[in-house]
Amino acid sequence: MRRTTTIVALVAAAGLMTACGGGDGGAKDDGAKAERADKGTGASPSKPAPRGPDKSYEITFEVGGKGKSNVYYNLDTNHSEQVTLPWKKSDTLTLNSTERKVGITVSIVPGSVMLSDGRFAAAPCSITVDGKKVAKDPGGVKGKHMCKHTLR
Repeated sequence: MRRTTTIVALVAAAGLMTACGGGDGGAKDDGAKAERADKGTGASPSKPAPRGPDKSYEITFEVGGKGKSNVYYNLDTNHSEQVTLPWKKSDTLTLNSTERKVGITVSIVPGSVMLSDGRFAAAPCSITVDGKKVAKDPGGVKGKHMCKHTLR
């Protein structure tokens, strides 16, 4: 139960971080953000995404295993479904130039499945973007127990 609560909390936090832009867009706020960014790890800032038209991505979530399980995923908003495994969900997500500059994180947290030895563990998951697999977790007792990827 504690693990399920932790997973739900992580998904909710990821969704809030993705959804919250903060600030009023004023020059003073932008300067403060740039100053905070300069105090980061000391690494050079990453190259921003090019400004331009909206860009659409074909996102596919997959969860392996057998039986029924809960699946929590963040695409355009947070979702939770009880599904029959193996499970697959595809959708298109369109980002405008601002969203591409900051990045939008898509993620999936698979629920537990029964292993062949009778123990419960996380189901395997993967995320594919435009036909290319960008995140994969083998599930089981070890691992991250989630898949996530930032679109830009």
